[in-house]
Amino acid sequence: MYKKLTLHALESLLKSRFKEGFLSLKDLPHPSSFKDMDKATERIVQAINKKEKITIIGDYDVDGVTSTTLMKLFFEEIDYPIQWIIPNRFKDGYGLSENIIPRIVGTDLAITVDNGISAVYAAKLCKDEGIELIITDHHLLAPDVPECYAIIDQKQEACTFPYSDVCGAQIAWYLIASLKNALEIKINMIAYMELVAIAIIADMMPLQHINRAMVEAGIKALNKSTKPAIKAFLELRQKEGINAEDIGFQLAPLLNAAGRMEDASYAVDFLASTNIYDARVRLERLKTFNDNRKSTEQEITQKALTQVNNNDEVIIVHGKEWHEGVVGIVAARVARLHEKPCIVLSHNAEGTLKGSGRSFGSCDLFSITDSCRIHLEKFGGHQAAIGLSMNESSLESFKMQMNENFLKGQFLKETHDQDIVGELLFLDISFELTKLVKQFEPYGQGNPTPKYISKNVEILQADSMGKEGEHLRFSFAQNGIVMAGVQFKTREVYEVGSTVDVIYTVNENHFRGNVTLQLMVEKIIA
Repeated sequence: MYKKLTLHALESLLKSRFKEGFLSLKDLPHPSSFKDMDKATERIVQAINKKEKITIIGDYDVDGVTSTTLMKLFFEEIDYPIQWIIPNRFKDGYGLSENIIPRIVGTDLAITVDNGISAVYAAKLCKDEGIELIITDHHLLAPDVPECYAIIDQKQEACTFPYSDVCGAQIAWYLIASLKNALEIKINMIAYMELVAIAIIADMMPLQHINRAMVEAGIKALNKSTKPAIKAFLELRQKEGINAEDIGFQLAPLLNAAGRMEDASYAVDFLASTNIYDARVRLERLKTFNDNRKSTEQEITQKALTQVNNNDEVIIVHGKEWHEGVVGIVAARVARLHEKPCIVLSHNAEGTLKGSGRSFGSCDLFSITDSCRIHLEKFGGHQAAIGLSMNESSLESFKMQMNENFLKGQFLKETHDQDIVGELLFLDISFELTKLVKQFEPYGQGNPTPKYISKNVEILQADSMGKEGEHLRFSFAQNGIVMAGVQFKTREVYEVGSTVDVIYTVNENHFRGNVTLQLMVEKIIA
């Protein structure tokens, strides 16, 4: 039963999400609060002064791409030549691995961004080659930690940085800030915040505490940005400004597509473009990758769904040479459809199964899988998403243990109504409501857009729209008040004249100079 919602009640609820209030950049903790930050900074400054060879090693997701770009742009700004590498998902595997070592032989100092905390063997190889290693990462620590010169990771026990949920690009930004102070140089740290905002949103960090402050500052900077890449993106989208939704649903998938389909270095090249002509060409390439990603993902999702065993608590499906770049997205789609955690594996010619998993509800997928390490060759990730590989002979025993582990835990299933803030009457849907909601932007992980339910609503109209009729346009009525509504990606058929309950968010629709309110429908309950 939902309480009838008033503006005052909604404001109180949204405020309760921010226990510290709205922080600003002046509230950012000092870089030295990270364990090993000062030690790492001192070593990098020494490398610069001695003109040593420095190599940055990133990762192929948006966080890794932006982290790598941040470091590349910083060293370019101080006019110090470096080498940077983003591992190829298909040839090299994840992060700092033994496959990367031959390419960095001759490096004096290697610095990882957004990876490295689980690279125990690769760290040993670095030591054998005389390569000093600094790891910057934000992921959970495994039982064995790499032996290296310094580790900057807020999840270390001895780290005094007060926020555990920050991404790799934030740590890279902090390292740049620390280097700026140590080198006693003037650089504009807000310009670097542009890329940090993209990473925080794309890596689904909670948009609270300093994350909200950094995203807010980053989006403001993005809307004044002189970066050719940002100008080209806005040109492509035919928009004058950028917001959190644009980043999450448009820009992040484009950046991710390069690493998923071919090589993430294309995304770094795009973000670091020095002129609009290069940026346009590079963006077009990312768009092609993303179009290919969509069609490949759709095809594999259909195949994966045919394998689902409804009796399993953790869905585990696999297929021959399924594209490794999209299995994570497929896992997320299957998990959402079946409301269960899902792991999707690709079977290669060497008898290895490699893939990704996505959680659902309150299930800690990392923890469940962590105790199955005996069956795995490689494993890493966090509560909501994992990456893993195993020999095909281990699959059945892995499946069995995963389901046993799930049943031992007490997990709540996420439901559509989890984020519903209350029952809203059409009478109370107003521009005053949307004005209040805007005050708590940006919305995303940890600060979801307010979702409402309206009951006893009559469907006056339900027409398909879109190229393939994959969306629906509605007219709803409640107590004599009519509201327009849209539901995306649905093939549901609704009976005109029927009375339903509607779960939705409220959106301001700008069209030809007019602004109207419409319902962004999430679910209709007959």
